[in-house]
Amino acid sequence: MLREIRPAILVLVMLTLITGLAYPLAMTGIAGVIFPKRAQGSLIEKDGKVIGSALIGQPFTEARYFHGRPSATVGPDPADSNKTVSMPYNAANSGGSNLGPTSKALADRIKQDVETLKAENPNAPVPVDLVTASASGLDPDISPEAALFQVPRIARARNMSEDNIRQMIAMSVQGRFAGLLGEPRVNVLTLNLALDRAASK
Repeated sequence: MLREIRPAILVLVMLTLITGLAYPLAMTGIAGVIFPKRAQGSLIEKDGKVIGSALIGQPFTEARYFHGRPSATVGPDPADSNKTVSMPYNAANSGGSNLGPTSKALADRIKQDVETLKAENPNAPVPVDLVTASASGLDPDISPEAALFQVPRIARARNMSEDNIRQMIAMSVQGRFAGLLGEPRVNVLTLNLALDRAASK
């Protein structure tokens, strides 16, 4: 019997070593050589300190900063580990809210967000990505339209020219991959860092 199962055990061990060890190590090594910044998490530093990643959004709530998309991620309730609480951009628990188009809770949340944004900038239509969460809940980017929508609020909060902020947005827009895939976008963290740099000059 051992003679009959020995080939199966040998194949199992060989495939485990190849697909579970050799292949991941080879891909990690190749990625580190070809895309060193991305392989290390696309980390962003300020004054020598890591403050985030270009791949994972952060919750900005102050009026002087660009705000990202809503995030539906949750985390454990500190008061009761059997419950969860809203924890925006929680990379340890990536996911959407599972609320569908017929959900009253989702409709009410979107309606409230639209009203808040309309009060902030009544002269422009509210971009959809400012009121809808991404499937991962970690999206670091917003559309150029969503960034432009927030210009009046940021200009008031920072006492800056709206034209200067629009120029920063225009310089921060990333186009479609290979000119075909995806949509033009702006990374919220890098744009907010550009705002801080401009304010310190």
